Amino acid sequence: MALLDKDGVRLTVDDTIATVTLTNPAKRNAQSPALWRALAEAGRSLPGTVRVVVLRGEGKSFSAGLDRQAFTPEGFEGEPSFLDLARGSDQLLDDTIAEYQEAFTWWRRNDIITIAAVQGHAIGAGFQLALACDLRVVADDVQFAMRETSLGLVPDLGGTQPLTSLVGYARALEICATGRFVHAEEAERTGLANLVVPVGELDAAVADLTAALTTPPRDAVVETKALLRGAVTRTYDDQRVAERAAQARRLRDLAGLSD
Repeated sequence: MALLDKDGVRLTVDDTIATVTLTNPAKRNAQSPALWRALAEAGRSLPGTVRVVVLRGEGKSFSAGLDRQAFTPEGFEGEPSFLDLARGSDQLLDDTIAEYQEAFTWWRRNDIITIAAVQGHAIGAGFQLALACDLRVVADDVQFAMRETSLGLVPDLGGTQPLTSLVGYARALEICATGRFVHAEEAERTGLANLVVPVGELDAAVADLTAALTTPPRDAVVETKALLRGAVTRTYDDQRVAERAAQARRLRDLAGLSD
């Protein structure tokens, strides 16, 4: 069942599984502010039954990044051009970029697990969208790149934190500053990809992973995801406290003693 289908984004839901698809293969799923608003709306539209969200791109490329029309004086119809934004106030710029970022933030919610199924190009905003997800299953033709610096910009759609967390500061800096391609072997070796498969096996691999993720009880997975996300900023002792509290909740729930 399609809950949303507009501006290059389609959201379908089948019981516990939602699929968000980028639907403009003719432009290699290039991104625009309208697409970002649709992605944010997709996140708000998820039914409470959904446990796993799969993100895909139609065609040969996952997403070639920001549509270069954004850099023209006219920009996108009905949208302020980037030149207009640059002439605006600091507050306007901050508010606008914050709105764009909303498309990239909801993928790490504790109540869902998100999987990016990535083939071909995942450039700039496309790379950051894949990084927004919890897990990445990639085809062996994948080409990740952070090209913002080559345009005189910085990655500003939430991708710098997960990239650094996955590959470390030094490699993240080198990837961003050079804008070079990261191919499948390196992506798997450095942790950018959880799994690399031939292009023709991408859908089957994602389906297998989705089935495995929806097998355990939902509450246990939700609590575990929250523990792991918080582990990055907690001390070892604080993490032990969080583990005890989470386990106490689970035991009481299993015993029928939860509030």
